[in-house]
Amino acid sequence: MNEPQPLPQREIDASDSDDMPTVPIPARKVVTTFDAASRHERIEIKPPLIRFCRRAITYGFGIWLRFSTALVRRLNWYPRVEPYVGYGTEHYSRLICRTVFGPFKRQSGRLTRGIRGMLTIPSPHTKVRIAIDDVPLETVQVGISEVYDHVDRSRDISSEFAASDSAGYLDLVAEHSLEPGIHNVSYRVRSRKPVAANLFTIPSGTKVGVISDVDDTIMVTQAPSLMKAAYNLLLLDPKKKVPVPGMNLLFNRIADMFPDAPFFYLSTSPWNVESSIRHFITYHGFPEGPLLLRDLDPRPKTFIPSGVQHKLEYAEQLMADFPDMKFILIGDDGQKDPTTYATIAKRYPGRVLAVGIRQLSPRESAGSLGTMAGLAATQPVPVTDVPVFTGTTGSNLMKTMMPYLKQQLDK
Repeated sequence: MNEPQPLPQREIDASDSDDMPTVPIPARKVVTTFDAASRHERIEIKPPLIRFCRRAITYGFGIWLRFSTALVRRLNWYPRVEPYVGYGTEHYSRLICRTVFGPFKRQSGRLTRGIRGMLTIPSPHTKVRIAIDDVPLETVQVGISEVYDHVDRSRDISSEFAASDSAGYLDLVAEHSLEPGIHNVSYRVRSRKPVAANLFTIPSGTKVGVISDVDDTIMVTQAPSLMKAAYNLLLLDPKKKVPVPGMNLLFNRIADMFPDAPFFYLSTSPWNVESSIRHFITYHGFPEGPLLLRDLDPRPKTFIPSGVQHKLEYAEQLMADFPDMKFILIGDDGQKDPTTYATIAKRYPGRVLAVGIRQLSPRESAGSLGTMAGLAATQPVPVTDVPVFTGTTGSNLMKTMMPYLKQQLDK
């Protein structure tokens, strides 16, 4: 059987986009948690043995990346885009996507088991053409920030394309004027049809937002148990993933109480399983919103960010992006969410409206390394000036949290 032939490789000329407005949207590449090492995580301040191990792993990953890239090219795989949901205000948007290799007929965003997503081969330094509601982006990129601290002047370009980084990720800030609501962002690489993702444009005057964990907060994964969590993440049929009882009801009650409130799903799960989590959120009736996941590829400066570091840095990013917004933080007691959220509340006094902690059952926390070592698998309720509500299900949390939130709404 003859293999399908790729589309002719060519640039899109004016005839491809006669109906597209000619005034481009300016965009710039930004330094975010993909490539920005926090002060405590920079490799140069680590002990010599840790520095050596991290550099060895990063070097080994680079060898695997070069080998796998050569292999898939011999198999006639081509770059494609995995688009992720973006967010922003009327004046700017944060857009995230990843370029990866795939067979000619492979579609982006397919619902697959986690193990297939984890074996994704990134397509580094791939040019991507981006448009918001059919208006093209004009990008300016400076430096390779995950490798160098200094500016690489040879990469100062103004172009209709944006280039992904060494792991295939592309993170841009676009400056524009958009109406609040859901917009369409299209991504296109050569030899592929455009793919699209939603862009949530949040009114700048929105007063309340929600930041929620995913694992064991809205979706049962038994994260404290390494073996069970690995099975649920990598091998379990995505259609069989189970929601935490009552959490979708709680989230929708919050959405009804605060109609403009955006929902940000902040998880330590890798971007490789984004489509699985996205389908889960939609299928089980949770409010739609951006997913903010973790890059597990070891980087020269950051290595692999810890779960706590990842959540703190993205929460700080959201606090900076929406300076007038107060947040409801929802998590569980199995992955250091209580102390993480207490830290956020301490760093940003007056910015956290309430904290909801879903308490894991003994069965969910059984089998963890901490339990076997005689340590508690879950964390106690954090000590903070912000009201903290706890419960084993969404219904339990709703009984105590919703009356408090209603009081805040009536003020």
